[in-house]
Amino acid sequence: MKEDLSLRGGMSVRQRQLIFAVLAGCFILGILIWGMTMPESAYAVDYGQKNLVPSAAHPFGTDYTGRDMLLRSVKGMSISLQIGIAAAFVSSCIALVLGTLSAAFGGKVDQFVLWLVDLCMGVPHILLILMISVMMGGGIMGVSVGVIVTHWPRLTRIIRAEVMQLRTQPYILAARQYGYSWMSVARRHFVPHVLPQYIIGLVLLFPHAIMHEAGISFLGYGLPLDMPAIGIILSESMRYLALGMWWLAFFPGFLLLLVVLIFDRLGAALRDLFDPQSGQE
Repeated sequence: MKEDLSLRGGMSVRQRQLIFAVLAGCFILGILIWGMTMPESAYAVDYGQKNLVPSAAHPFGTDYTGRDMLLRSVKGMSISLQIGIAAAFVSSCIALVLGTLSAAFGGKVDQFVLWLVDLCMGVPHILLILMISVMMGGGIMGVSVGVIVTHWPRLTRIIRAEVMQLRTQPYILAARQYGYSWMSVARRHFVPHVLPQYIIGLVLLFPHAIMHEAGISFLGYGLPLDMPAIGIILSESMRYLALGMWWLAFFPGFLLLLVVLIFDRLGAALRDLFDPQSGQE
């Protein structure tokens, strides 16, 4: 009989996914902590070092004012991570509450939640974030609120679908017959059941939130220009690409892409870890 676990080098699929999840978490946490603890003097202006190509002393090169691009990129990525993680967490909490209540109560509550979902999904994310950010005057608050408002609908639909399948389960019907309210049933049964899907959805929200924050800042409607955010760094670099200073855009863009891909792969790894059948294929 073939082994249920797919082995490569003595490790099962689930073991490899777990190792990747740990390494990915350490990498993201490392960037976050490094950026948060980095003083402004680390990437201060130094005209004596301006326009230097990538080297051992400056792996990402320096910009037109002599600022180290590696340190600026890490600081900018850390800022994007802080905004993306906070906004994705709040947005996912909204999705958990609305998705659970929508399926639990049904009727007009369900219709209202579905109407809100269709309303938000009917407008492109980047356009809606842009409108909200402009209305709130931009900055961290404007971008954060824009990301929060636009990223809960898809996860809400997933959670609602999971809870709708639970409504007809015998133990749920028995709980209702014993007099438990839908709120009590949701707290005791629905939320614990959808928690794995919620965690996976939360992780998969991170790259969307980070990319949209960077996109809005790149367009000039997001974070203040004096902040070393990834979007602002990429926007500034566009003016110097024609002068051959390719590293100003390449390395920050590569770091952003790397973090987004890691989050996406981390979501897939968590899906396999939560689903034994998927993890053993």
